Amino acid sequence: MPPRRAVTGRSQEPRQRFAEELRLLRAQKGDSLRQLGEALGRDWSLFGKMESGQTIGGPEVAQALDQYFGTAGLLLTLWELAAGDPTQFKERYRRYMALEAEALSLWHFGVSTIHGLLQTPGYAYVLLTTGGIKGGELTRQVEARTGRRELLAGEDAPPFRTILSEAALRTPLGDAEEWRKQLEHLAEATERPNLTLQVLPHGSGPHGLVSTDVMFLRLPDGRTVAYTENAHRGELIEETSSVERLQRAYDAVRDLALSPAESRKFVMRMLEEVPCEPST
Repeated sequence: MPPRRAVTGRSQEPRQRFAEELRLLRAQKGDSLRQLGEALGRDWSLFGKMESGQTIGGPEVAQALDQYFGTAGLLLTLWELAAGDPTQFKERYRRYMALEAEALSLWHFGVSTIHGLLQTPGYAYVLLTTGGIKGGELTRQVEARTGRRELLAGEDAPPFRTILSEAALRTPLGDAEEWRKQLEHLAEATERPNLTLQVLPHGSGPHGLVSTDVMFLRLPDGRTVAYTENAHRGELIEETSSVERLQRAYDAVRDLALSPAESRKFVMRMLEEVPCEPST
Protein backbone atom coordinates (compact mmCIF):
# COMPACT_ATOMS: atom_id res chain seq x y z
CA MET A 1 0.00 0.00 0.00
CA PRO A 2 1.24 3.52 -0.69
CA PRO A 3 1.96 5.63 2.41
CA ARG A 4 -1.03 7.45 3.78
CA ARG A 5 -1.06 11.14 2.90
CA ALA A 6 -1.48 13.62 5.71
CA VAL A 7 -4.94 15.18 5.60
CA THR A 8 -3.83 18.58 6.90
CA GLY A 9 -0.49 18.77 5.14
CA ARG A 10 1.16 19.52 8.48
CA SER A 11 4.30 17.86 9.76
CA GLN A 12 4.09 14.26 10.97
CA GLU A 13 7.26 14.71 13.07
CA PRO A 14 6.09 15.38 16.65
CA ARG A 15 8.54 18.12 17.59
CA GLN A 16 8.05 20.02 14.34
CA ARG A 17 4.26 19.61 14.53
CA PHE A 18 4.24 21.10 18.03
CA ALA A 19 6.23 24.12 16.81
CA GLU A 20 3.93 24.54 13.79
CA GLU A 21 0.80 24.58 15.94
CA LEU A 22 2.31 27.21 18.24
CA ARG A 23 3.15 29.47 15.31
CA LEU A 24 -0.30 28.99 13.76
CA LEU A 25 -2.23 29.67 16.97
CA ARG A 26 -0.24 32.81 17.76
CA ALA A 27 -0.70 34.10 14.19
CA GLN A 28 -4.43 33.49 14.35
CA LYS A 29 -4.67 35.44 17.60
CA GLY A 30 -2.54 38.25 16.19
CA ASP A 31 -0.08 38.36 19.09
CA SER A 32 3.61 39.15 18.88
CA LEU A 33 6.01 36.96 20.83
CA ARG A 34 6.46 39.80 23.32
CA GLN A 35 2.68 40.17 23.78
CA LEU A 36 2.38 36.43 24.35
CA GLY A 37 5.15 36.52 26.95
CA GLU A 38 3.52 39.43 28.78
CA ALA A 39 0.11 37.73 28.76
CA LEU A 40 1.52 34.55 30.32
CA GLY A 41 4.06 36.24 32.57
CA ARG A 42 7.04 34.48 30.97
CA ASP A 43 10.16 35.46 29.03
CA TRP A 44 8.95 35.91 25.45
CA SER A 45 12.20 34.46 24.07
CA LEU A 46 11.12 31.03 25.36
CA PHE A 47 8.16 31.04 22.97
CA GLY A 48 10.42 32.06 20.10
CA LYS A 49 12.64 29.05 20.80
CA MET A 50 9.60 26.78 21.05
CA GLU A 51 8.28 28.01 17.71
CA SER A 52 11.64 27.46 16.04
CA GLY A 53 11.94 23.94 17.48
CA GLN A 54 14.95 24.69 19.68
CA THR A 55 13.04 23.55 22.77
CA ILE A 56 9.60 22.24 23.64
CA GLY A 57 9.52 23.89 27.06
CA GLY A 58 7.81 22.07 29.90
CA PRO A 59 4.33 20.61 30.41
CA GLU A 60 3.25 23.57 32.53
CA VAL A 61 4.05 25.90 29.62
CA ALA A 62 1.99 23.76 27.24
CA GLN A 63 -0.91 23.81 29.71
CA ALA A 64 -0.71 27.59 30.06
CA LEU A 65 -0.74 27.95 26.28
CA ASP A 66 -3.74 25.62 25.99
CA GLN A 67 -5.63 27.80 28.45
CA TYR A 68 -4.60 31.02 26.68
CA PHE A 69 -5.50 29.81 23.19
CA GLY A 70 -8.55 27.81 24.32
CA THR A 71 -7.27 24.60 22.72
CA ALA A 72 -8.57 22.20 25.41
CA GLY A 73 -5.44 20.08 25.90
CA LEU A 74 -4.31 19.94 22.26
CA LEU A 75 -0.93 21.54 22.93
CA LEU A 76 -0.25 19.42 26.01
CA THR A 77 -0.99 16.30 23.93
CA LEU A 78 1.38 17.46 21.18
CA TRP A 79 3.98 18.31 23.84
CA GLU A 80 3.76 14.78 25.27
CA LEU A 81 4.21 13.27 21.80
CA ALA A 82 7.22 15.50 21.14
CA ALA A 83 8.77 14.75 24.54
CA GLY A 84 8.38 10.99 24.07
CA ASP A 85 9.53 10.77 20.45
CA PRO A 86 12.55 8.40 20.43
CA THR A 87 13.94 9.94 17.23
CA GLN A 88 14.65 13.13 19.18
CA PHE A 89 17.04 11.70 21.74
CA LYS A 90 20.22 12.05 19.68
CA GLU A 91 19.17 15.50 18.57
CA ARG A 92 18.66 16.55 22.18
CA TYR A 93 22.09 15.28 23.10
CA ARG A 94 23.71 17.25 20.29
CA ARG A 95 22.02 20.37 21.63
CA TYR A 96 23.23 19.52 25.13
CA MET A 97 26.80 19.18 23.84
CA ALA A 98 26.60 22.63 22.28
CA LEU A 99 25.37 24.12 25.56
CA GLU A 100 28.01 22.23 27.55
CA ALA A 101 30.75 23.80 25.42
CA GLU A 102 29.63 27.33 26.32
CA ALA A 103 28.71 26.73 29.99
CA LEU A 104 30.21 29.05 32.60
CA SER A 105 30.01 26.34 35.27
CA LEU A 106 28.88 22.71 35.51
CA TRP A 107 27.45 20.61 38.37
CA HIS A 108 27.05 16.86 38.01
CA PHE A 109 25.69 13.90 39.94
CA GLY A 110 26.47 10.35 38.84
CA VAL A 111 24.55 7.31 40.06
CA SER A 112 26.75 4.47 38.82
CA THR A 113 29.30 5.77 36.33
CA ILE A 114 31.95 8.49 36.08
CA HIS A 115 31.03 11.42 33.84
CA GLY A 116 32.39 11.52 30.29
CA LEU A 117 34.45 14.63 31.04
CA LEU A 118 36.49 12.55 33.51
CA GLN A 119 36.65 9.23 31.65
CA THR A 120 39.81 7.58 30.34
CA PRO A 121 39.69 6.02 26.85
CA GLY A 122 39.65 2.53 28.38
CA TYR A 123 36.71 3.33 30.64
CA ALA A 124 34.77 4.99 27.81
CA TYR A 125 35.47 1.99 25.56
CA VAL A 126 33.95 -0.45 28.06
CA LEU A 127 30.84 1.68 28.69
CA LEU A 128 30.18 2.24 25.00
CA THR A 129 30.76 -1.42 24.17
CA THR A 130 28.30 -2.41 26.88
CA GLY A 131 25.81 -0.10 25.18
CA GLY A 132 26.09 -2.14 21.98
CA ILE A 133 28.32 0.19 19.98
CA LYS A 134 31.07 -1.46 17.94
CA GLY A 135 33.40 -1.13 14.95
CA GLY A 136 34.28 2.24 13.51
CA GLU A 137 31.43 3.93 15.35
CA LEU A 138 32.89 2.74 18.66
CA THR A 139 36.28 4.22 17.81
CA ARG A 140 34.74 7.55 16.79
CA GLN A 141 32.64 7.79 19.95
CA VAL A 142 35.54 6.93 22.26
CA GLU A 143 37.63 9.63 20.59
CA ALA A 144 34.80 12.14 20.78
CA ARG A 145 34.11 11.40 24.43
CA THR A 146 37.70 11.61 25.60
CA GLY A 147 38.26 14.68 23.44
CA ARG A 148 35.62 16.48 25.49
CA ARG A 149 38.02 16.42 28.44
CA GLU A 150 39.73 19.46 26.91
CA LEU A 151 36.75 21.47 28.15
CA LEU A 152 38.15 21.22 31.69
CA ALA A 153 41.76 22.00 30.72
CA GLY A 154 43.48 25.38 30.53
CA GLU A 155 43.35 28.58 32.54
CA ASP A 156 39.86 29.52 31.35
CA ALA A 157 38.29 26.14 32.11
CA PRO A 158 34.88 26.46 33.80
CA PRO A 159 34.34 25.30 37.40
CA PHE A 160 33.11 21.70 37.48
CA ARG A 161 31.63 19.93 40.53
CA THR A 162 30.90 16.22 40.32
CA ILE A 163 29.21 14.21 43.05
CA LEU A 164 29.65 10.49 42.53
CA SER A 165 27.60 7.85 44.26
CA GLU A 166 29.87 5.36 46.02
CA ALA A 167 28.53 2.75 43.59
CA ALA A 168 30.36 4.50 40.73
CA LEU A 169 33.66 3.88 42.50
CA ARG A 170 32.83 0.32 43.50
CA THR A 171 31.91 -0.86 40.02
CA PRO A 172 35.32 -1.74 38.55
CA LEU A 173 36.16 -2.62 34.99
CA GLY A 174 37.00 -6.24 34.20
CA ASP A 175 40.50 -5.11 33.27
CA ALA A 176 42.18 -4.16 36.56
CA GLU A 177 44.88 -2.10 34.84
CA GLU A 178 42.31 0.00 32.96
CA TRP A 179 40.37 0.50 36.18
CA ARG A 180 43.56 1.62 37.90
CA LYS A 181 44.17 4.16 35.14
CA GLN A 182 40.66 5.51 35.56
CA LEU A 183 40.99 5.95 39.31
CA GLU A 184 44.42 7.55 38.90
CA HIS A 185 42.98 9.97 36.38
CA LEU A 186 40.17 10.81 38.79
CA ALA A 187 42.62 11.39 41.66
CA GLU A 188 44.75 13.66 39.49
CA ALA A 189 41.69 15.59 38.39
CA THR A 190 40.84 16.47 42.01
CA GLU A 191 44.07 18.49 42.16
CA ARG A 192 42.84 20.95 39.53
CA PRO A 193 41.68 24.27 40.97
CA ASN A 194 38.51 24.31 38.85
CA LEU A 195 37.35 20.79 39.75
CA THR A 196 35.56 19.66 42.91
CA LEU A 197 34.79 15.99 43.51
CA GLN A 198 32.56 14.66 46.26
CA VAL A 199 31.50 11.09 47.04
CA LEU A 200 28.03 10.19 48.24
CA PRO A 201 28.42 7.23 50.65
CA HIS A 202 26.15 4.17 50.50
CA GLY A 203 24.90 4.93 54.02
CA SER A 204 23.40 8.28 53.01
CA GLY A 205 20.00 6.70 52.41
CA PRO A 206 17.32 7.52 49.79
CA HIS A 207 17.39 10.88 48.05
CA GLY A 208 15.73 12.72 45.17
CA LEU A 209 18.29 11.67 42.54
CA VAL A 210 18.51 8.00 43.53
CA SER A 211 18.08 6.75 39.94
CA THR A 212 19.00 9.83 37.90
CA ASP A 213 22.28 11.14 36.55
CA VAL A 214 22.06 14.90 36.11
CA MET A 215 24.25 17.71 34.80
CA PHE A 216 23.46 21.39 35.36
CA LEU A 217 24.89 24.00 33.02
CA ARG A 218 24.98 27.70 33.90
CA LEU A 219 24.90 29.54 30.59
CA PRO A 220 26.20 32.99 29.56
CA ASP A 221 22.65 34.38 29.34
CA GLY A 222 22.10 33.66 33.05
CA ARG A 223 19.93 30.57 32.56
CA THR A 224 20.63 27.18 34.06
CA VAL A 225 19.57 24.08 32.14
CA ALA A 226 19.71 20.44 33.20
CA TYR A 227 20.40 17.21 31.35
CA THR A 228 19.08 14.07 33.03
CA GLU A 229 19.98 10.56 31.97
CA ASN A 230 19.17 6.98 32.89
CA ALA A 231 20.00 3.65 31.26
CA HIS A 232 17.50 4.16 28.45
CA ARG A 233 17.27 7.84 27.58
CA GLY A 234 18.46 11.35 28.20
CA GLU A 235 16.50 14.58 28.38
CA LEU A 236 17.49 18.23 28.13
CA ILE A 237 15.38 20.26 30.58
CA GLU A 238 15.15 24.01 30.10
CA GLU A 239 11.90 24.94 31.85
CA THR A 240 12.83 27.00 34.92
CA SER A 241 10.51 25.33 37.45
CA SER A 242 11.65 21.83 36.43
CA VAL A 243 15.32 22.82 36.67
CA GLU A 244 14.75 24.37 40.09
CA ARG A 245 13.17 21.15 41.40
CA LEU A 246 16.21 19.20 40.27
CA GLN A 247 18.54 21.76 41.81
CA ARG A 248 16.83 21.38 45.19
CA ALA A 249 17.32 17.62 44.98
CA TYR A 250 20.97 18.18 44.00
CA ASP A 251 21.54 20.53 46.94
CA ALA A 252 20.17 17.88 49.30
CA VAL A 253 22.54 15.29 47.82
CA ARG A 254 25.51 17.64 48.20
CA ASP A 255 24.65 18.09 51.88
CA LEU A 256 24.87 14.31 52.32
CA ALA A 257 28.16 13.88 50.42
CA LEU A 258 31.67 13.67 51.87
CA SER A 259 33.79 16.81 51.82
CA PRO A 260 36.18 17.23 48.86
CA ALA A 261 39.16 16.31 51.10
CA GLU A 262 37.44 13.17 52.43
CA SER A 263 36.29 12.30 48.93
CA ARG A 264 39.84 12.38 47.58
CA LYS A 265 40.91 10.06 50.38
CA PHE A 266 38.07 7.74 49.41
CA VAL A 267 39.28 7.63 45.78
CA MET A 268 42.80 6.86 46.99
CA ARG A 269 41.50 3.99 49.12
CA MET A 270 39.70 2.57 46.09
CA LEU A 271 42.94 2.87 44.14
CA GLU A 272 44.82 0.93 46.82
CA GLU A 273 42.27 -1.88 46.60
CA VAL A 274 42.78 -2.47 42.86
CA PRO A 275 44.49 -5.87 42.41
CA CYS A 276 48.07 -5.69 41.22
CA GLU A 277 48.93 -7.39 37.95
CA PRO A 278 50.85 -10.64 38.60
CA SER A 279 54.56 -10.33 37.89
CA THR A 280 55.98 -12.42 35.06
